[in-house]
Amino acid sequence: MPFFSGRCYSAVKLAGKTAVITGCNTGIGKETVLDFYKRGAKIIMACRSLERAEEAKKDIEEKCKNWPDKGQLVVVKCDLMSLNSVRECAKTILDTETQINILVNNAGVMMCPQGKTEDGFDIQFGTNHLGHFLFTLLLLPRIIKSKPARIVTVSSRAHSRRGLNLDDLNYESRTYSPIEAYSRSKLANVLFSRELAAKLKEHNIEGVNTYSLHPGVIKTELGRHFDKTLFPFARTLFGFIFGPFIKSPELGAQTTIYCAVDEKCANETGLYYSDCQVTTPSQMALDDENAKKLWGLSEKLVGLDFDPFKAA
Repeated sequence: MPFFSGRCYSAVKLAGKTAVITGCNTGIGKETVLDFYKRGAKIIMACRSLERAEEAKKDIEEKCKNWPDKGQLVVVKCDLMSLNSVRECAKTILDTETQINILVNNAGVMMCPQGKTEDGFDIQFGTNHLGHFLFTLLLLPRIIKSKPARIVTVSSRAHSRRGLNLDDLNYESRTYSPIEAYSRSKLANVLFSRELAAKLKEHNIEGVNTYSLHPGVIKTELGRHFDKTLFPFARTLFGFIFGPFIKSPELGAQTTIYCAVDEKCANETGLYYSDCQVTTPSQMALDDENAKKLWGLSEKLVGLDFDPFKAA
């Protein structure tokens, strides 16, 4: 149990609301689904593994079988390592859902060995940032029509450790660093959330708020690559050293839930949170020029061929 962990105490119900959550068959994503389900929401579980997502769905339904006024769970395929899969998932959702009130960009990979996505991008930048960038913008017109709506992107305090290098995204001219690649992808998450808020304001679109956050150090599957990319038994050692600060998935999901439902942040947008309160991110994450550059580059890399702010 960590020394301190913020909690979302909101009793807001989500009956009649639709939420989309990526990477939610385990960890804090699954806990977020569980919370929204108890609040009565319809949740679209956008996951890479349909089999594991279905198992998570059944587990949640079993846990809540006697829960009153629970929601509905729907599983869809979404592999953020493939922009084609992202497009297919977004199309499926848009074809079946008339509203999207909450989008939680939760999925991610952490400090994994060097690799490329299906589209040739560094696996951490491609999955953690580019996949969610495209997914969000494809769904944005429907989200705007569903306002008030919230877009929540799970980042990490690791965003403060490394700056962006937009000239060498795929480590073609320098040595790959798992830590640097992860930190950079998490910095991109914060910059994306802030720039999305800015662009919504530029287009005079109110009622769609964006949030990025640090969930805490959590006991999940994200650290499964540590022994390969850092050193043998790294995962065990880190667990021993940081044990007093490690959160359970249930506690780790609290800031995500807070940003998605709590009344206290209903009129806040573009901000960064930790332990259910606004926190100042790194100076790199407050660089508006870099946020705009990242946005423009991301549009080109994912092949965005429409204006999501005017399509609504």
